[in-house]
Amino acid sequence: MKLGSLRAGGRDGTLVVVARDLARAVAVRGVAATLQRAIEGWDSVADELARVYDALNGGRCADAFDLDPADLAAPLPRAYQWLDASAYLNHVELVRKARGADMPPEMYDDPLMYQGVSDGFLGPTEPIPGHADWGVDFEAEVAVITDDVPMGVSAAEAGSHIKLVMLVNDVSLRALIPAEVAKGFGFIHGKPASAFSPVAVTPGGLGDAWRDNRLRGRIVCRLNDETIGEPDTGVDMNFDFARLIAHAAKTRALGAGAIIGSGTVSNRDRAMGSACLAEKRALETLDSGAPTTPFMKPGDRVRIEMRDAAGQTVFGAIDQTMVGPAQSTGGRDGV
Repeated sequence: MKLGSLRAGGRDGTLVVVARDLARAVAVRGVAATLQRAIEGWDSVADELARVYDALNGGRCADAFDLDPADLAAPLPRAYQWLDASAYLNHVELVRKARGADMPPEMYDDPLMYQGVSDGFLGPTEPIPGHADWGVDFEAEVAVITDDVPMGVSAAEAGSHIKLVMLVNDVSLRALIPAEVAKGFGFIHGKPASAFSPVAVTPGGLGDAWRDNRLRGRIVCRLNDETIGEPDTGVDMNFDFARLIAHAAKTRALGAGAIIGSGTVSNRDRAMGSACLAEKRALETLDSGAPTTPFMKPGDRVRIEMRDAAGQTVFGAIDQTMVGPAQSTGGRDGV
C-alpha cells in the first residue's frame, strides 16, 4: 500500500491513497484526514486503507484523480520526532579517514543518532534553499515511520512498530557543520529541513524488497546529468531499523508518527558510487589528496529514486533544485 499527503489541507496536508504506479490517487477523509491521524489509529484504519488501495489499482474508485508529484508534500509534512542515524558505517569510516580521524570502537556497537528539524519537512519537488558557501549537500537515505513505541522496547520487538517506509534527502550544510560539531552540542544550522519521497509504502507492499527490517534495492542518486551513485540499501547496513528504533527508545517512548532515518546509504564496493557529495569528496581526497567535486550551487538539481525489478518507481522521485534563500517559499500555511 502506498500513501501520500497533498499540500492542500493545512500544515498536515490531506491523506491520499496512491496507486501502485503513482499515476492516480484518492483522498480518504472518511477514513483518516491526515497521515498522522492514520498512524495514530493504524490498527483501526489500515484494513480500510488497504481496501481503498485495492479498489484504486483495480480502477474501481470513482473519486480517483490524476496525481501530479508537485501537488504532494512529504508523506508526513511535519512530525513530532525525526531521528536520523548513521547505520551504514562505511560512510562514516570514509569521511573520517579523509580528514585523518580514526573510528572510535564503540561506533560499531552503539548507533550514532541525532534529532533533526521536524516541524516542517520539504516536499519531494520543493527547492532546497541555501547559500553556495554553506556547502550544500544531499544525502540519500531510507526512513521508517513508527506507531507508538514503548520506552525500552527490544530490537526483537521493535520491527513490529514499523508501519511505513520512504526515502529521504537529508540536506546537509557541510561548511557549517564542523564549527557546530566542535561545540559538542549537536546540529542546528548544519542540518536544515529534509525532503521525503512522494509516497510512503507499507513493508508488506514492498514484497521481497523488505526483509530483516531492511529495505533492499538500489537508490539512484543523480546531480544534474551525472549519476553520483547507485548504492544498494540492503548491503553494508550495520544496524537494521529494529536496532535503530530500540536505540532511539532506550530512555523515551516514541509517539506515533516518529520517523527514524538510516543515514547516508553507503556500500564498500566503490563501483556502487556514493549517495552524497561529502563521501565522493572523501574518496577523491583518499585517492589524490584533495577533493575535486564541488558542493551544490543554485540551479543544481538532485534526483533520488528507487526502482523495482520491473523498472517501476517504488516511492516516486525526490527531485529538487537548489535555490538562493530569498527564493525559498518559507514555512507552511495553516489553510
